[in-house]
Amino acid sequence: MGLAHTMEVAVGAYILGTVIGVMGAYGKLYGGPVTKDLMAVYTTCVRAIPELIEILILFYLVPEVVNQVLTGMGYGRIDLPPILVGTVVLGFVLGAYMTEVLRGAILAVPHGQVEAARAYGMSALQVARRVTLPQMLGYALPGMANLWLNLTKDTALLAVIGFNELTETSLQAGGTTKAFMLFFTAAGVLYMVISVASGRLFAMAERWARRGQPGIRGGGI
Repeated sequence: MGLAHTMEVAVGAYILGTVIGVMGAYGKLYGGPVTKDLMAVYTTCVRAIPELIEILILFYLVPEVVNQVLTGMGYGRIDLPPILVGTVVLGFVLGAYMTEVLRGAILAVPHGQVEAARAYGMSALQVARRVTLPQMLGYALPGMANLWLNLTKDTALLAVIGFNELTETSLQAGGTTKAFMLFFTAAGVLYMVISVASGRLFAMAERWARRGQPGIRGGGI
């Protein structure tokens, strides 16, 4: 159960963080002055403050904000599922790091190709879909893989708020049976399996993203 919760939160947070990262990267590169300033504040603050503090703040802030909005609309307060709050919190934190990874990958795409696409009359969306995104993926995947591996381990931080993920489950099992070494070793092995399997998948994805680029091979983790 703990492993299932860990993977559910990690996958959900990674998807949310990637969406935030894409919007943040394009906002920092092509947005207006206000958008660029907001993105700069977001990425700077999130990366400067320890993740444990951010998790504690956001874990209690997100439900409170949601309930204030609901009560303002005339609805009653609700208790948000911890798995949902944990996913949103980790996704928000991941989004700041993903923004910088994707921003660097976009900048790595040859600017002449972007200018050529614009000269052909492509819209900004068409340039992103046909030129920028396909080419930046190969540059972004190594960093995205590292963020995924960090995220799977960061789910353990949710134990401080009582979320029943893999580390918290191992702690509870060890406390019940007094076999802490056994259960924490098993948890470590499971984290290692996740890392190795994820590394292989990301290596395959990188080779696919870099297809057609001579002399470049996708790496592994």
